[in-house]
Amino acid sequence: MENIKTKHDDIEKSVCFKKRKSLSEMSLEELWRLFPISLTEHQVYWKNWYRDEKDNIEKILNQIETYRISHIGSTSIDIIWAKPIIDILVEIPRQYDMEEIKKQLVGNGYICMNQSFNRISFNKGYTDNGFAEKVFHLHLRYTGDNDELYFRDYLIEHQDVARQYEELKLKLWKKYQYNRDEYTNAKTEFIKEYTQKAKKEYGKRYE
Repeated sequence: MENIKTKHDDIEKSVCFKKRKSLSEMSLEELWRLFPISLTEHQVYWKNWYRDEKDNIEKILNQIETYRISHIGSTSIDIIWAKPIIDILVEIPRQYDMEEIKKQLVGNGYICMNQSFNRISFNKGYTDNGFAEKVFHLHLRYTGDNDELYFRDYLIEHQDVARQYEELKLKLWKKYQYNRDEYTNAKTEFIKEYTQKAKKEYGKRYE
């Protein structure tokens, strides 16, 4: 009887395993459920995760002579809560073919999230079972397409604004926990406003 029960359990597990969808088969709503918005206090080890992944990217892009890799997003700002996802901006000179670099990144574990004119976004650490321990978003751009650097610096240097941003994010978190697009859209005006102020204050810091 015990052997019969064990076989039955094995069959059930097998059926469940076969029914599991891959990420490419999931609807947007299913993906949002699998990868909800989640914020946490700043973690010191995030900087180590960034540095390790930066080293990895440099090895992948070793054929490029000049480029800039930067830690952006809320995990780069020590005093505010953030999604535990490391955002990395990679700027490449315009003489390089973005499609060729895309192939190299995809061949080294990155998944292309979306692509538009002169911009490609990738992720790493999204699995069929949810987030991996370390998750990265990589933003591939041509040199100078880097508003995120200005916004980052402004929040680091203006802690009162950083706290306002944190307050906005915490308010939106529960409201849009399972709707990443709306969560992002609801932050857009704040980010635009302070990016413009940052560019006015910093001039051509990253040109």
